[in-house]
Amino acid sequence: MTMRKEYDFSAARKNPYAARLKKQITIRLDQDAIDYFKAVSSEVGIPYQSLINLYLRDCVTARRRPRLNWRAAA
Repeated sequence: MTMRKEYDFSAARKNPYAARLKKQITIRLDQDAIDYFKAVSSEVGIPYQSLINLYLRDCVTARRRPRLNWRAAA
């Protein structure tokens, strides 16, 4: 099969799953959190960023909220 010089995409459709695609963001994480997820990722064979995403999706599904204990600085 040879490549054409031009292709006609005038009848092309948008990807119906495009809204479900991941979005790239910048997030700042503590080094110990990164080290933890990297260690777990090597144990389970999943890239650490995918593992973080799976964990966050699990929190969303379970509607889990973080337990925060803030103390005023003395």
